[in-house]
Amino acid sequence: MKKFICIHGHFYQPPRENPWIESIEQQDSAYPYHDWNERILAECYGPNGTSRILDENGRITKIVNNYSRINFNFGPTLLSWMEENAHDTYRSVLEADQESRERFSGHGSAIAQVYNHMILPLANSRDKFTQIHWGIRDFEFRFGRKPEGLWLSETAVDLESLEIMARLDIKYTILAPSQAKAFRRRGDPDWIPLHNGSIDPTRPYWLKLPSGKELALFFYDGPISRAVAFERLLDKGDYLINRLMGGFTDQRSWDQLVHIATDGETYGHHHRHGEMALAYALEQIEAKGLAKLTNYGEFLALNPPVYEVQIHENTSWSCMHGIERWRSDCGCNAGGMPEWNQSWRKPLREALDWLRNEIIPLFEKKGADYYKDPWGARDEYIELLFDRSHESIEEFLKKWGSRELAPSEKSTALKLLELQRQAMLMYTSCGWFFNDISGIETIQILQYAGRVLQLSEELFDQSFEAAFLERLAAAKSNVVDMRDGRRVYEKYVKSSSMDLLKVGAHYAISSLFSDGVSESNTYCYRIEYEDYKTFTAGKARLVVGWIHVISDITLESERLVFSILHLGDHNLSGGVCRFTTPETYGAMIDEMVTVFRKADFSETIRVMDRHFGSATYSLKSLFRDEQRKIVASILGSVMAESEMILRQIYENNVPLMRFLADLSAPLPKALQAAAEFSVNLSLRHALEGEEMDVDKVRGILEEAKEARIPLDGVGLAYVVQNTLGHMVDALWAEPQDQALMNHFNTVMGLITDLPFEVSLWNVQNNYYEFFQRIYPNVKARAEVGDETAIEWKESFLSLGEKLRVKIDG
Repeated sequence: MKKFICIHGHFYQPPRENPWIESIEQQDSAYPYHDWNERILAECYGPNGTSRILDENGRITKIVNNYSRINFNFGPTLLSWMEENAHDTYRSVLEADQESRERFSGHGSAIAQVYNHMILPLANSRDKFTQIHWGIRDFEFRFGRKPEGLWLSETAVDLESLEIMARLDIKYTILAPSQAKAFRRRGDPDWIPLHNGSIDPTRPYWLKLPSGKELALFFYDGPISRAVAFERLLDKGDYLINRLMGGFTDQRSWDQLVHIATDGETYGHHHRHGEMALAYALEQIEAKGLAKLTNYGEFLALNPPVYEVQIHENTSWSCMHGIERWRSDCGCNAGGMPEWNQSWRKPLREALDWLRNEIIPLFEKKGADYYKDPWGARDEYIELLFDRSHESIEEFLKKWGSRELAPSEKSTALKLLELQRQAMLMYTSCGWFFNDISGIETIQILQYAGRVLQLSEELFDQSFEAAFLERLAAAKSNVVDMRDGRRVYEKYVKSSSMDLLKVGAHYAISSLFSDGVSESNTYCYRIEYEDYKTFTAGKARLVVGWIHVISDITLESERLVFSILHLGDHNLSGGVCRFTTPETYGAMIDEMVTVFRKADFSETIRVMDRHFGSATYSLKSLFRDEQRKIVASILGSVMAESEMILRQIYENNVPLMRFLADLSAPLPKALQAAAEFSVNLSLRHALEGEEMDVDKVRGILEEAKEARIPLDGVGLAYVVQNTLGHMVDALWAEPQDQALMNHFNTVMGLITDLPFEVSLWNVQNNYYEFFQRIYPNVKARAEVGDETAIEWKESFLSLGEKLRVKIDG
């Protein structure tokens, strides 16, 4: 009897992109990071690609890629984001699969996933097929091979979905033990019923499908998986080893597989440093020969099932009521709000189902004018998500188009498929998972619904919004100010929606605060400017222009005329309309500039109103990230003045505050606010930049300590991380610059004394790479007496001590 261990990580985040701009906007709840993808990347996805093995003194002895020794899946939409925004981590995931093939008899550890985490038992048959097909194609595109397994969203399962998977050559999937209904040895006539997850998880099982096809099922070890996820088993790697080894028993005569499945975010995001406990456990299991690490593909090849199983359909791993968490108030929620209910789930799903069903016949009818097979074209639309180049679009339309399409018809054809993509994205499971309809995950799926409504009106000349909102109004929020789904939609979705006019307004307004106007990409839109003029009257500015806006997604385009009047600060108004003729455009400029040069701004606005009508815009019209950037610019002088006043209040009262602190007396709120603001701002400025003044930082820290001034540790740590990143970049540019190395040592001496923890993950990774690439050559020179090399080597080893990296000097 042989012992095998397999750990599966389900790495996934819901798609977070604004569907109108195909980019993630600022998410304040992810502070100090830009958004939750970026934050979880730093806490989990990146660290698992470069996890640490520590010695008994807590020093790093090795940096390893956890992904190469576990079984895992990554959500396709998450990998798409990582490809654009986290190149190193994305590469580590792909490389891990290649390494795992060498480690595990040619079987890669990565498996596919249902495309955007739709709950398949609640989907219609077409969506089930497309979600599985897209998940497989995305996997093939990224990993360069066919997947052996596929992860079902929330392990939510039904036979129809499994039939589709088998038809598409998927060999296995992973389920919770509670989803097994009965089992028998192949050839036996009688089924043995199972209760409360009592199936033996140490072997695979065949599921015979109604079609006659078979699929292998692995049922993970429930108690150990729960302990990893919820019982602090990752506090120490030895705890994990002992619990995994406890899953074996000598009473079994077959080769045993102890395997667990949890959210991948368990390792680092949910449990800080959990990725290190995992790395240590994997290392020790291999080094001590406690068991053989494997993945599901390898184990299945070595140990084909000899037992069959039946499953409970319409069940999942995260809802004890089956799949009710995604359609009713079943009692499952994210916790923390016991007085809240989730009765909003049912009307939310009903509203989305209604919208989906309304557009199906319209899509089929109009789609037949453009495609030989509209549904077949939708299934293959995934290919354009990989490559939206002109050549790729032309090839796709040539293959699937019912005829040669005119330029305007190509845009309509693409809009039809984009409509279907958004209609699937609006079923992303996280929209129902948490506590209230006003949560960011539910707002996200409502944004996708908003895009469906907009495209439907453009394509079919029918508006479904009023009827949709009427249904959403039945979804009552637990937050009094939010009232219901209709209110949530109107507050958060309508403000995010946009058309080409709004894109043009964004470009025009942004141009006022940039260094100059130019042709550019604005998110998923291309801007070509044909004319741009700016006029000034005192502090006031007027810009007028003529641009061409083209969507990279649908190819729809408009020639637009704009005019923006900026009176200073946030006082800004403008208009955008479709371009008609050069003569009309010229006449508008002449009229507007004539009154503007007289400094008659009220009349200028009235002229703008006559030309642009209701298509008027302000700073509120900007996309969120640019809006924040411009507001910060506008507030520059205000903030400088405020900072000066608060700093003066603080500095004039430092002795008094120290006296109060010595008496353990509370500071008056006004002094507390001035002190916190002034000290934290001073410290932030002192920590920024490669030329960090260490003595100044220490002085401010001592000041804060004496006056008992709270520090924004999270925000300041993020500033330090960025500063260290810049210093690392400088060192790579001049790797043997002794002054840089000495300064790095000085800064690291400070960081080890900071009263808040700074992530050294990136610096340690780079140091480890320096050790492998730069250090050997310097060491060799030092050994033959090169004075410069000796000094650099000593500084380098000193830096390693501060970074807690153990190397052979």
